[in-house]
Amino acid sequence: MKRRDVIGAVCAVSSASLMPFARAHHGWSGFDQDRPIYLEGRVLKSLWQNPHVELEIELPATLKLPADLAQRALPAQSAPVDGKALLARAVVPTRKDRRWEIELAPLTRLQAWKVAEIKPGTQVSVLGFTFAREKGDAVLRAEYLFVDGKAYGLRSSPA
Repeated sequence: MKRRDVIGAVCAVSSASLMPFARAHHGWSGFDQDRPIYLEGRVLKSLWQNPHVELEIELPATLKLPADLAQRALPAQSAPVDGKALLARAVVPTRKDRRWEIELAPLTRLQAWKVAEIKPGTQVSVLGFTFAREKGDAVLRAEYLFVDGKAYGLRSSPA
């Protein structure tokens, strides 16, 4: 077998073994950043790991926007994202799924914010973005995380 054939075979096997991980990690391009979605619920599962932390939450049967959502205090570090405008434009999803996968920031960023590991049973709320036109899986890419009365801007780091 020639050297380039061996290298090609190694690359093919390596790529195939990484595919499940690549599929699970989504970039921002597939998400509708013009339509902020609000979710809240009880954490069913928590994967506290890189490339980003993932939660599975169960929404209440009648999810509604909180009356105070637009007035919630946000971290100053997240000002470039214009969180106040996102909170003011937030809507609940049109799809009726009760279980959602929430993609949070990388573990290192959550650790920098000093976010304690979120355990099953914890109540959380998030503001973020779904896939365009809410197609595909019930996945939300979180921009803001609200837990235990605190707000975290997940695209920023603490000052």
